[in-house]
Amino acid sequence: MPLTRETVLNTLKSVKDPNTGENIVASGMVRALQIGDGTIRFVMEIDASRMSEMEALKADAESRLSVLEGCGNVQIILTAHSETAAEAAKPSEPTPIKPRPAPPGSSGPQKVPGIDRIIAVASGKGGVGKSTVAANLACALAAEGRKVGLLDADVYGPSQPKMLGISGRPTSPDGQMILPLRNHGVTMISIGLMTSGDQAVVWRGPMLMGALQQMMGQVQWGALDVLIVDLPPGTGDVQMTLCQKFIVDGAIIVSTPQDVALLDARKGIDMFQQMQVPIIGMIENMSTHICSSCGHEEHVFGHGGVAAEAEKLGVPLLAEVPLHLNIRLAGDGGTPIAVQAPDAPEANVFRQLARTLVAESQA
Repeated sequence: MPLTRETVLNTLKSVKDPNTGENIVASGMVRALQIGDGTIRFVMEIDASRMSEMEALKADAESRLSVLEGCGNVQIILTAHSETAAEAAKPSEPTPIKPRPAPPGSSGPQKVPGIDRIIAVASGKGGVGKSTVAANLACALAAEGRKVGLLDADVYGPSQPKMLGISGRPTSPDGQMILPLRNHGVTMISIGLMTSGDQAVVWRGPMLMGALQQMMGQVQWGALDVLIVDLPPGTGDVQMTLCQKFIVDGAIIVSTPQDVALLDARKGIDMFQQMQVPIIGMIENMSTHICSSCGHEEHVFGHGGVAAEAEKLGVPLLAEVPLHLNIRLAGDGGTPIAVQAPDAPEANVFRQLARTLVAESQA
């Protein structure tokens, strides 16, 4: 008998908070419930001051759900609100974000075991080709002999499963560690692998933060030379959580040359500087278009804006990626251009970028 939402919710109603006597469904703890392919996934919003009790509730829920007919796996993410309702109601002034690398055993940014370097690929606004750059960079680094992981942290618009030609759902044999999927020499995990193609991820900040921490810390990445993190556009919860919880070795900012994109890119750079994450450099995407019929070169989005911004900020211009049909077709087809046609000029940009990063890591 297939699992149904009603069956799962009725089972969860039998899990009660010992303090209030209320079940976890009625209390609003259960969020973002998803059921598919024998797997039950949801988020539990908990009281951080009662962590041991909340862990017991989670274990109780897992135990009750795992015996349901048709259930093969249960995945529960805990997220916590640390402020009281009264504190949340108080107006507050924005405070500067000043994370510091923390000594071992403290609660500050930490290294992820087995991962040598973490590089964030970010943009100030959407639609500038950040995910395309991240996918091709990951594949190009793998082609250079590096052990590469790619975390698709663009939770609201996950595109890496399609770009890397990966389908199927990650598994968790022990109910704790998630096994990522792999293609083109890149190990990848994405929220897009855990939802149906047309299903929207309707999550608030705490859910996003919990999901990111789970994908960073509860995925069996193995030994990696580098983990590329494809961030969502902007300067929100995901970016802040990544930089506050994990030691990020550097960020690459992707922008088109147009002024509107650069305005937002500056904000992204400022955020990383506030978070004390080094800026590795900037990439100008859709830099130039060369007509395949006549060879005429045209700067559709302007030209040189990213180079001028990089010089102004004192960071390297890492690459100028052309606006090329083959890059788009390759990404849509699940084989990035860096893999599909590595010797083509439009792919060589990514190969050269990878070699630059490899050389810098060995310096």
